[in-house]
Amino acid sequence: MPVLRDFERTLAKSERLVWGQLTTPTKIQAFLDKLPYSVEKGYRCPLRVLRERVGHCFDGALFAAAALRRMGNPPLILNMIATEEDDDHILALYKCDGYWGAIAKSNFAGLRFREPVYRTLRELVMSYFEQFYNVEGKKTLRSYTVPLHLKAFDNRHWMISDPPIEEIGRRLDEIRKVRILTRGMIGGLSLVDERSYRAGLVGTIRAGLFRPHQRTRRKPEKF
Repeated sequence: MPVLRDFERTLAKSERLVWGQLTTPTKIQAFLDKLPYSVEKGYRCPLRVLRERVGHCFDGALFAAAALRRMGNPPLILNMIATEEDDDHILALYKCDGYWGAIAKSNFAGLRFREPVYRTLRELVMSYFEQFYNVEGKKTLRSYTVPLHLKAFDNRHWMISDPPIEEIGRRLDEIRKVRILTRGMIGGLSLVDERSYRAGLVGTIRAGLFRPHQRTRRKPEKF
């Protein structure tokens, strides 16, 4: 596959060794979990994530999609969309025996890996619902996008170049969304309980938490 060959040609020997060890979804997730969480608003392509060993949600999802591609999976991502009081969160998707799983980089403990045990994308997304809350304890997940196949951006060299990632973000804004809650459901939501709130914030980088009234133009990731 030309895009993978181009990526691997750019790697130093030490980088190629690390890349070659990412042979399962759990190993990809373990790699992302070891990276410091970036609080920067800019994006890193998969090459920069591997080279600089840092990244946030968007960076991590694209890196995971690239690594899954090397295993023979299509490079798919999905955006989980929050209210205006929180950030969105992006997953790299994969399938095993017809069931969906996900890999993700997150500042929140509960918004990362999912085993491939979900029959539908809705099932997968809903597994994140209770852990998807903001600093005020509000459950903020409302919808998700259909999967975006990153092959469409191969001619822009998204695996080794940063500028195409902005285009990927814009495309996620444009594609079809699937709502997960009715108005009645939203009106009846409770705040997350204190114990779950604290558990989700274990290991969190405080500077990376989304604060209401600090909205930027886009909502690129779940900080």
